Formats: sequence, C-alpha cells, structure tokens
Amino acid sequence: MEAGAAAPGTGASGKTAVVVGGGISGLLAARTLARAGVRTSILEASGAWGGCVGSHVVAGLTLDSGAESYATRSSAVADLAAELGMAAEIVAPNPGGAWVQLPGGPRELPRTGVLGIPANPWDPEVRRSLGLLGSLRASLDALLPASVGTRNEDMSVSALVRARMGRRVLDRLVAPVVGGVHSADPGVLDVDMVAPGLRAGIRQHGSLAAAVTAQRRGVRATGAQAGSGSPQAGLQKAGSAVGGLRGGMHTLVSALLADLRGRGVTLLANTPADAVERTPDGWRIAAGGATFDAGLLVVAVEGPAAVGLLAPALPELAGHRPDSGPDVSLVTLVVDLPQLDAAPRGTGILVAPQSPDIQAKALTHATAKWGWLAERAGPGTHVLRLSYGRGDTPHGASGAAGPRTDDALFQASLKDASALLTVPVTARDVVGWDVVRWAGALPFASLGHKRRVSEVRSICAADGTLAVVGGWLSGNGLAAIVADTPGQVTALLA
Repeated sequence: MEAGAAAPGTGASGKTAVVVGGGISGLLAARTLARAGVRTSILEASGAWGGCVGSHVVAGLTLDSGAESYATRSSAVADLAAELGMAAEIVAPNPGGAWVQLPGGPRELPRTGVLGIPANPWDPEVRRSLGLLGSLRASLDALLPASVGTRNEDMSVSALVRARMGRRVLDRLVAPVVGGVHSADPGVLDVDMVAPGLRAGIRQHGSLAAAVTAQRRGVRATGAQAGSGSPQAGLQKAGSAVGGLRGGMHTLVSALLADLRGRGVTLLANTPADAVERTPDGWRIAAGGATFDAGLLVVAVEGPAAVGLLAPALPELAGHRPDSGPDVSLVTLVVDLPQLDAAPRGTGILVAPQSPDIQAKALTHATAKWGWLAERAGPGTHVLRLSYGRGDTPHGASGAAGPRTDDALFQASLKDASALLTVPVTARDVVGWDVVRWAGALPFASLGHKRRVSEVRSICAADGTLAVVGGWLSGNGLAAIVADTPGQVTALLA
C-alpha cells in the first residue's frame, strides 16, 4: 500500500485508529475504540492473538499455554467476561490452596497474605514456616513507626519486607511467591508496581500486617462480585484468590476476537509494525510492506519494543525504556498417574530460590486446581505445569544457568515434579508434553518503574493522539491489564 493510502478500517482523521499489538491489551484497546465508533485496525506481528493468554494442545487436551487464571482483587475480568456473554463460564479453583517448598521441606502457604506477606505473624501456618524467632521478628512490624518503609520515593519489595518484618518472611514466604508470580527477585521489583497501595496502607493503618489485612478485605469484597465462589474468598488458602474460565483463559481471547469482528475491527495478523511517524493528520505506520494512516495510535506491545518504535517520533520517550522481562519457559506434562488423585500439594507449589536440587520456580497441579479440567482429562490423568526462569538481576536475566533445550527442560521437569509432589513421575507416565517459551514477555517492574510509568503516560497524554498500554504500564497480570487499558483509551478519546 502506498504511503498516504487509506488502510483497511480507516477513514477521516480523528475517527480512525491503528492498534499495534494483538495481545490482550491490544484487543481491549481496539474494543474500546470500536465501541466509541472509531474505525479501527489491529496490527499483530505474529500469527496468533492474545499474547500471553494463549492455548496449545497436549495429549488431546486444549490447555492454556500462558495465563491460566486471574486475580480477583477487582471485578474487572469478571465484568469483561460477563459483557462477552461468558459469566456462566467463570469458575473458582478447588480450595486446596498452594504450598511452598523451603530448604527445610514443604509447608502450606498462609491463608492470608499479599505477595506472601502475612497479615498475622502468629497464624499457625505462618509460624510453621517462620519458626518462633521469625514470627517474633515479624510481629515487631506493629511497633515500628509507619514511616519505616514509606519515606523513600522508590522501594523494592525486599527492602520493605526486610525493614518491617525481617529476613525470614522475605526468604521463606515472599521470595517464593514473587518468583512464582513475577519470575523475579524481590530485591529488584518496585513494590508500588507489584503491590499497588500497600505502602499507602502502612501509612493509613500503621503497619505492614494491617495494610495486608486491609487489602485482603478488599479481595473478599470483590471476590464475591467476581464470581470467585464465596464471599469468604479472601480467607481462602493462598492460591485460591483467583478465578478462571471453564475451558481455560484462552477462551476469553476467542470471545474478544468474535466481538471485534462483529464491530467491524480489521484484524491483521503477521503484520509487524516497523516504524511510525507523525503526519499533519495523525500517524503513519509502516508494517508488512504497507503503510497505514490513522488519526489515533495505540501501542500495545512490550515496553522495550514500544519505546523503540515511538522514540524516533517522540524523542523524549527514549530515556524511559524499561528493562526487558525475564525469559520464562513453561513445561506442560500430561501424565497417567492415579497416585496424584490425592493432590499431595494442593493446587501447586512455589519454590523458594534457595531450595536445593530443584530448578523449577513453581509447579501448578492444574487438574487438582480446576474441576472442569479434571473432568475432561478423566480418572487418573493429570496436567502438571512447571515454570522455569527467574529475573534475578536488574535486567531480568536469569541469575543462574538452567535447562535450555526442550529435552533438558523435559528431564528437569520430571525430576522436579517427582521431588515437589513426592510421587515419582517418570517418562513412562507421560502421555504428552510441550514446552512454551516466553522471551521477555512478562513485564518487569524494576525499582523506580512506577515513576517511569507516570512519566511515559504524561508524554503520551501531552501528545493527545497517542496511548501506550500493556502490562509493563498497568502492572503484571490479567486483572491489572483489563482494569487499566479501557480507561487509558477512553482518556485518549476524550
């Protein structure tokens, strides 16, 4: 297509938009634009839609290849599912809860917590993990001034936890949870990005434990709205304050795509955006050998790629390039092992970084977590998901060498699953397996990231025709992206 020619789905300046990126944030952005009457096209570099909310088929089962649940701290995802006609498909996980693998052995994770930070240091489950001295040190949090951990403009997760509750809470509870959820060391993560409002809660309620309690009360309130199964969802065991969709989270992508097609959105896969430039009427995007003109531009790709694409047109963005996310590998095993029917580690187990001889950072026992999946798999068949790769440096690179090839990952997953579940898992038990790699796709909120997000969004708002969305700005997780993206695009339209 010649420069200046009308792109599919475009028209008059200010009434047209191009969205770069077809992950969840890009699909949500396009939906918001289309609902406002804007003629919209989406350019996706790959042949698949949904980004980290994808699917694959293993041993005849269609499974999530990325995100398999969403946090119920808000009703955003449940509201979206309802709008798409999927309210009846919202399901809660089985209430068994998650465990943590410590150097001294496995422990059940406490019932209440945020990022593994306990609401009550003397809870029996907490005390079993921390020991008497650890719980005693953590309880000093209630005696510290509220200013401890809240004065600095930027603070890491580990600095906050260590200052208020001590190293045992950090090493035995927080590090495994943060590693499992964010694939990162808590020492390099901005606490205000991965636990928004927590430091403000300390100032308001006087202690870190009280702030955690207040946030968990919020989960209870929104958990009932979000269909998480019970008004007491916030008091369920760790790993249970999430929701899912019958059939898998990837069904949300299918519903979004159907909705977009019904609204006349042009979906262009295998069309990577190579460059963007300002024009008198808005933006010109070069992609796949064609050019697309639009009055509005929404960039919904990973942070480094977004800044790299926009910096030539907006040089002030160049200094705000975020760190790349960690490279994460997900090994899915479908096994014929009736011995796992007892779910020896509940819905899964997180691994403390210092645990010897285990390379995985987490294992999800998917058929123990989701009743619908257990029904589809059939008696004695189990789905195990093991994740590998931690961002243990400020640049998101793995802090230690781990398995690299698919075969090495498969062999490691057998060894780790056997150790974590206390049931031998051998190659003979495996009826199907797959490896999915996410290279830098997981947002990495390094220290100072909240300030960087504010500056990026100020630059975009000043432009008036541009919005940048995605997990690197909203915070990690489907709930954060779904809550943030429509609001950003609505502000652009305004």
